[in-house]
Amino acid sequence: MHGTVESVKDVTPEAARERAYATPLSELDPGHPELFKTDAFWPYFDRLRKEDPVHYCKDSMFGPYWSVTKYNDIMDVETNHAVFSSAASLGGITIRDVDPDLRRESFIAMDQPRHSAQRKTVAPMFTPTHLDELAINIRKRSEGCLDNLPRGDVFDWVDKVSIELTTQMLAVLFDFPWEERRKLTRWSDVATTIPGPGGLVATEEERQAELLECATYFARLWKERINQPPKSDLLSMMAHSEATRDMDPKNFLGNLILLIVGGNDTTRNTLSGSIYALHKNPEQYRKLKENPALIDSFVPEVIRWQTPLAHMRRTALQDYEFRGRQFKKGDKVVMWYVSGNRDEDVIEKPYEFIIDRARPRNHISFGFGIHRCVGLRLAELQLKIIWEEILKRFDRIEMVGEPQRVYSSFVKGYETLPVRIAA
Repeated sequence: MHGTVESVKDVTPEAARERAYATPLSELDPGHPELFKTDAFWPYFDRLRKEDPVHYCKDSMFGPYWSVTKYNDIMDVETNHAVFSSAASLGGITIRDVDPDLRRESFIAMDQPRHSAQRKTVAPMFTPTHLDELAINIRKRSEGCLDNLPRGDVFDWVDKVSIELTTQMLAVLFDFPWEERRKLTRWSDVATTIPGPGGLVATEEERQAELLECATYFARLWKERINQPPKSDLLSMMAHSEATRDMDPKNFLGNLILLIVGGNDTTRNTLSGSIYALHKNPEQYRKLKENPALIDSFVPEVIRWQTPLAHMRRTALQDYEFRGRQFKKGDKVVMWYVSGNRDEDVIEKPYEFIIDRARPRNHISFGFGIHRCVGLRLAELQLKIIWEEILKRFDRIEMVGEPQRVYSSFVKGYETLPVRIAA
């Protein structure tokens, strides 16, 4: 199966569908990164939801794993902490296994009760009062970024807007040295990349060396914060909280990477996805321009439609029967958010992008239950403000070529998105 997928490059939707249905069900491997790079994974999940919603793949580049593809089944796995663990020590939250020596705990890759104690530390960043303060900053930076965009020339939306604005926000959240903020982007990308020739890093060793550089840099900032009175940035919050101030180096780096990736990838890729979605659905763009108040439902709809993280993984703590299938203790169980968000049994016309849906928040892009994304309100706020400012300025943002997508079945994102704004 690996060979057949890796040979796929530019895939038409028809060819992808044909391949998905021609493969014997027992050999179906929906988690291959090449399927995501070529946007060819959709029919694989369509087939699994219909024919085998809890599916076992016995052989993949990530080893054997189970796929849970229906919305309500994902909810049941997500909320059953007695059976399904997020712990880093058992493999953590992604389909890709990490060498046991390199596993790093973070509060998302941790079970109760430690999970809640560490998560609570950063929660004050996302209270309504603090979000109101951040909103002023987000608007100012969005205005500055959009006002400086070239007119009449083709440019990369991912680099000039999506990365720039999310990285500025991260720098504010961490109170990180402003002129070095693109380091945060790099560390986020390296944290989630799959090493290999032509990739972001060639080897796992290179990847670990860059993450160590991230840890060293932040350790210096940490020393400064711990010796200062508490402030309202994420690093200071962790340095002054009982639950996190004595983290071991692996837990420290684990939480840093979680907050960097969480604050970067999700908003960045949804912001790029919003341009793509509106380009593909011009009548929805028209609707939005005619009635900017629809931004409130447009934002959660684009988060559903994009699904910036394709999956989360759990590990079975015991033998367990689920929907008639038998999980064994230690089995890897992958909850495919990207599939749950296209489940026609729960979401009406799931493949359609409808900015005035009756229940646009009915999605699982942020997860569910105790591990639900801690910064989801901030992500929504950023997207809302940026789009308010876009609609004030530009009549149209024209996509002038197909995006380059990320080689990953975890981060569902864009490397480049060429656009032009009329002069």
